[in-house]
Amino acid sequence: MENNLNNIKAHIVLVTSGQPTLNPRLVKEADALVSAGYQVTVIYQHWNAWGTKYDTGLLAKKAWRCIRVGGATNEKRSVYLLSRIIHKAGNIVAKYFGFGLGAAELALGRCTILLYKEALKHPADLYIAHNLAALPAVVKAAKKARAKCGFDMEDYHRNEVHDNPKEFDVRLKTYIEEKYIPLTNYLTASSKHIAYNYQLIFPSKKIVPILNVFPKNQHEQNIKTGSTLKLFWFSQSVGLNRGIEDVLRALKLLEPAAIEFHILGQLTIPVKEALAQIIKTLEFLCQPAIFYHDPIHPDSLIQFASQFDIGLALETGFSINNKMALSNKIFTYINAGLAIIATDTPAQKYLIDKYPLIGKLYKPDDHAALSIIVRNYIDHPTLLKDTRQAAYQAGQAALNWETERSKFLAVVTNTLSN
Repeated sequence: MENNLNNIKAHIVLVTSGQPTLNPRLVKEADALVSAGYQVTVIYQHWNAWGTKYDTGLLAKKAWRCIRVGGATNEKRSVYLLSRIIHKAGNIVAKYFGFGLGAAELALGRCTILLYKEALKHPADLYIAHNLAALPAVVKAAKKARAKCGFDMEDYHRNEVHDNPKEFDVRLKTYIEEKYIPLTNYLTASSKHIAYNYQLIFPSKKIVPILNVFPKNQHEQNIKTGSTLKLFWFSQSVGLNRGIEDVLRALKLLEPAAIEFHILGQLTIPVKEALAQIIKTLEFLCQPAIFYHDPIHPDSLIQFASQFDIGLALETGFSINNKMALSNKIFTYINAGLAIIATDTPAQKYLIDKYPLIGKLYKPDDHAALSIIVRNYIDHPTLLKDTRQAAYQAGQAALNWETERSKFLAVVTNTLSN
């Protein structure tokens, strides 16, 4: 929206307690705002080493300004260590003495206070928070600058880790949400289920779902048929109890079918050893073809994924948030043109029911059902080809950032003009 006083586009500051490479949703929003003519500043903090590695190349190509606070493990280490000490102290105070006097904000995130102090240095017309630990910083900065603020609820934060309302994490995040969300000028959410559940808590707020989709695939789909079926799963980090065990047990049932299982993400030695132990326990007739891939640049992920046949969206439903989430994982597969096999969580069921030709569902932990779905694709290669084409077409027609981008920019325009 044009500023009526000086005919210059508004300045918008996005604040995250993560970092750009690890938050493609923030990057897409920042790019969209710049392309719409806004001045954009992104303020973030260090999260991990491989994210920092790829941030360097990512940020060099962006037209928006980016500022990191709180140091890192290999730069401004004293600031980083001090922020960790303060964060841990905040946790102790909040656990044993309550959330008042700023203890909740200190306990919430390592850099919440530093994000706020940096945001104050950049007067803006609109401040947008990504991740809950950025919300207090954005609300306070907006109040100080007499500006507006928004919050993108990528998760159902109060139940990200636990569902038990007595758990410290649940109580802390609930306190922060109820303190700061009422003070925002707009809210977006990453799925209809997350938006609906927050709407029940904050009925006076309008919450707009903005899906975790990606720009339309600029490459023509090339489905190469081969004798080996290739399964693909990825995440920022590889962990246990995230559905991978279902796949390993299904592979045992599918012996001796020619199947490759590709896993991409940051993999620690203990997790790799634990997976190896599961494989050993299953007593495969032949060693299964499992390939581990290091994290890659986000811009390369969809093209990398397109070499596989089936994308695995294996949410386990361990928390309310996990049941309601539509992660960028499932939309990456759709954009890359992979057949989808997804666990039957409410949000993923809603998506597959709406686009039934793009894949199949199975109940979490039901590895026998998973093996039947995979076997059906092996036995019916035409079905696999048709499913992949349907997924690709869904990404080109509706499930893409071009569609969601217009919704996001409409929210920003309406907020600034209200």
